Amino acid sequence: MVFPVAFVAGAFTFMSQMKPLQPASQTRDSPAKDSWLRQVWPRMRTLWVAKVTGTVVSMPVFFVVYFWLLNHRFFPVTMVPLTAVDRLVGFCPETFPLYVSLWAYVVLPPMFLKNRRELGSYGLAVVGLSVIAFGFFLFWPTGVPKSEIDWSQHPSVAFLKTVDASGNACPSLHVAFAVFTAIWLECLLREMGAGRFVRALNWLWCVGILYSTMAIRQHVAVDVLAGTALGAIVVALHLRILYGTSSRPRPRLQVQRSMLPIDPEV
Repeated sequence: MVFPVAFVAGAFTFMSQMKPLQPASQTRDSPAKDSWLRQVWPRMRTLWVAKVTGTVVSMPVFFVVYFWLLNHRFFPVTMVPLTAVDRLVGFCPETFPLYVSLWAYVVLPPMFLKNRRELGSYGLAVVGLSVIAFGFFLFWPTGVPKSEIDWSQHPSVAFLKTVDASGNACPSLHVAFAVFTAIWLECLLREMGAGRFVRALNWLWCVGILYSTMAIRQHVAVDVLAGTALGAIVVALHLRILYGTSSRPRPRLQVQRSMLPIDPEV
């Protein structure tokens, strides 16, 4: 638990310094605490065909490339070493649902995007993140040390081991996507006016996914660290390019955000 706890502590410190993408006014017209819920459905139905199509098409393409690289090695496989952190994290097959929950988690940010510019740039950033990781897997294939665990006693995890084979280990794309998603969701939830409790749940979900990668012995701490760095760097560059530097003045809304129409053409 050392690394996930350190990560979430650092994440909260970093995010406390961030501003929402389009901060709400602090006047009497500021949205109520629960107004973010009234924005969920309008955002989800905006460009919903493009969002659903992009998700349905991109995931199979991603897995085709991922498993092709997993089964076609052109260079010797490097085993990622264990560290003291790995020895502190005990095997916990009960975290397997958290591990697979990533594929529901990553769908959330694009569902909340409100125009073509955001949605298109988000898709390009995801492709960029995948391409960078695939480059590592192609030219520097890695794996994790074999565990002495009897996988036959844990059928769900055993199936994962059979399919994924603990390859394409470093950087962990599972972790990179979780961190990428968590930072994007933090920005979107702030923009929508969500409170600290909801935003904390976002980070707890992310940390749970990071922890599960080590707890089911799919990744080791070095993989998690590298995946965290990859996801954070890509999303930071993406947000900077998309919205500019924090010094750029951004419009302050003087009316309740949920009452404003969403323009998908922006």
